[in-house]
Order: sequence, then structure tokens, then C-alpha cells
Amino acid sequence: MALSYKARRRWSLVILLIGLPVYITVAVNVVEMFDRPPLWLELLIFVGLGFLWMMPFKFVFRGIGQADPDAPRDSDKG
Repeated sequence: MALSYKARRRWSLVILLIGLPVYITVAVNVVEMFDRPPLWLELLIFVGLGFLWMMPFKFVFRGIGQADPDAPRDSDKG
């Protein structure tokens, strides 16, 4: 089942405004459970976790910044 453009826009807002802050909080708390690694390793861990977060939602964000493909165009009015 494919999501419509409007549904993908709404879900992308929900994911960015609610999901991303929750994920950041969880990622920071998980990393803090262990001894603090060197700065370069900590940066690498957070970059890796950022890519890990992005992968399941890639289909939702694809094409969101472009115009609605389902909207009527000015040239279609005749």
C-alpha cells in the first residue's frame, strides 16, 4: 500500500517533530550507559546511529520537498 503525497508529508512532520527528538534522547542515554569513548569514536557512533534512524523512513521522506504531483497544474485549466 503506497502512501499519498499528503500522507507522506504528514508522516514526515510527525517523524521529525516527535520521533527524532525521542530517538536522540534514547541514543544519548544508551551511549551514556557505558564509559565515555574517545571523541572520534563517540562521533562515529552518533553518525552511525543517525544513519540507522534514517533508513526505515527513507520512503516517507522521498520527494517531500518537491511540488505535489497530484495537484492540478495551471496549464491543465485550459
